[in-house]
Amino acid sequence: MRNYRTFIVNVDKRYCQGDTVCTAFVESTVTQVISTRMVKKQQMGWTPREAHLQLQVRTRVLNEELRAIFAGWYPGMEPVRQPAV
Repeated sequence: MRNYRTFIVNVDKRYCQGDTVCTAFVESTVTQVISTRMVKKQQMGWTPREAHLQLQVRTRVLNEELRAIFAGWYPGMEPVRQPAV
């Protein structure tokens, strides 16, 4: 247990700071999306590896990191155009 002490979250401290304490809603959503795709009756099924890669991409999209990653791979990539107000 001592080896994992740094990874254990202090829930009271996080709660007092207004941080998220529970990730059950995220885990539930991921489970639902993945289980739907992993069922063989679906038109498009995912292998565990494909599901893992899909989650990595989706996470980067939600964190708004994907474009920066692509820009690093393709330096000539056009910048994001902001819509006119």
